[in-house]
Amino acid sequence: MASERLNTTLLKKNMIQALEKNMGIVSISARQIGVHRATHYEWMKDDEKYRNEVQQLEGNQLDLAESVLLNQIRDGNTTAVIFFLKTKGRVRGYVERTEITGIGEDNRIRIEIVDANPKN
Repeated sequence: MASERLNTTLLKKNMIQALEKNMGIVSISARQIGVHRATHYEWMKDDEKYRNEVQQLEGNQLDLAESVLLNQIRDGNTTAVIFFLKTKGRVRGYVERTEITGIGEDNRIRIEIVDANPKN
């Protein structure tokens, strides 16, 4: 029983390292350490410490992605600027939205796409 617990602890540690190496891709990481991907999700559900480590790793990955995005913005990448404004700039009106404008003549709901920031 104690050796099984020790083995599980080692597998969890190896899984965390594999997730870090593989940018959080569960199936690849699980295959590399020799467990089924469902095992990872069982550990996430049952082990708060493991879950916290995985969530910390996911936060680190988001930080990395955000830093790359910011570097792209600094380099003048228009697509990166637009993406940033559509997500972080929403409070300033940089948003595309769908508005339901009412029921049409044929009693169907008409949906109109409205550009919140028209260029004209």
